[in-house]
Amino acid sequence: MATGSLNQYIQFVERVYRTGQGNILARLLSLRDEHVANKNLRSSDIASLVEGNCVAPLDEIVVCHLLCLKALHMYDYMEAYNSQSHCVTAVVKLLQNQKEENWCLPLMYTVCLDLRLVAQKAEATSPQSNGKILEKAAESLLACFRVCAADNRTSDDDTKRLGMLNLVNQLLKVYFRINKLHLCKPLIRAIDSSPFKDQFPLAQQITYRYFVGRKAMFDSDYRSADEFLSFALENCHRKSSKNKRLILTYLIPVKMLLGFMPSKALLEKYDLLQFWDLVSAVKNGNLRGIDQVMEDHESFFIRAGIYLIVEKLKITAYRNLFRKVYLAENSHQIEIASFQAALQIMGQEDVDSDETQCIVANLIYDGKIKGYISYQHKKVVVSKQNAFPPLSSLY
Repeated sequence: MATGSLNQYIQFVERVYRTGQGNILARLLSLRDEHVANKNLRSSDIASLVEGNCVAPLDEIVVCHLLCLKALHMYDYMEAYNSQSHCVTAVVKLLQNQKEENWCLPLMYTVCLDLRLVAQKAEATSPQSNGKILEKAAESLLACFRVCAADNRTSDDDTKRLGMLNLVNQLLKVYFRINKLHLCKPLIRAIDSSPFKDQFPLAQQITYRYFVGRKAMFDSDYRSADEFLSFALENCHRKSSKNKRLILTYLIPVKMLLGFMPSKALLEKYDLLQFWDLVSAVKNGNLRGIDQVMEDHESFFIRAGIYLIVEKLKITAYRNLFRKVYLAENSHQIEIASFQAALQIMGQEDVDSDETQCIVANLIYDGKIKGYISYQHKKVVVSKQNAFPPLSSLY
């Protein structure tokens, strides 16, 4: 339909709808299909031409789609967003009318994805919005989600609940973009309790685990973050290097917090050498080195949203440095002054005895050192068994 008259387009959409061809209908109402280049679809009298030629609420969907196309051609992203938002509302009506079938799910996926993309464009051209447009878009996506979640039929073939994960992934993308991660919780609960959670397409499951893994990372649940992000990486298409790099950007610092360091070959393969100097510094307890890495690659860590997570690796560096002191002293009673000297050698020249004791106390509290501080003798007394437990056992 890259060419042809508006009437031909409308008739084709109507015929596809009447014959229940969901995938073709989705393509005909997508903002990313070749028909968007057809100048004949930008009529000045769209509503009157559509009405009477399409059944309700399909007529409303088609009108909104064409008005959105027209607005995009004029680079009026706010008007395009409003039209696409009305389009999604009309699709909600369509889904509600179809009580015993779900063949329109591909159409729902398409209009919802387009709404998110148009909302992002509108946000980019309306800096004063500050996330409000995307927040409103999320409300439209939630209306679709509720229709799907309310379908109580147990048949695997025609339940609309099979559309839930696609919508949840769209919503997660919005909430991460506008930094409203607390809104993810009920969505995650809904998917985890769904009887269809293992029947969703693998690509959707990968996207879901990627976002849930990132949320777990921000919640300091590193064990869960490792599990979800590892699933996403292991099941990601082998040729999707870009997606694998994205997953590894979050999985690598999580693995490092759990005590597993990536190889240089892996970092080179996925163009993530920003982490290599960090790996070396953390392993050796080189605090000056960590500060240098964070300064050199500050924009990368901030852009990825992992700056604070990477900063937590300083605690691991303290633990590794103090373990070196413990091995060098070969004693279960170590002078606080020995730890203080190690800190000074590694770049913290102005650290005093009280600060050193505070660092040790925090490591003991976190379980990274098994022992206690004898303030009377200014010594750290560590356990004779497993004084520095493996990091992987702590989370």
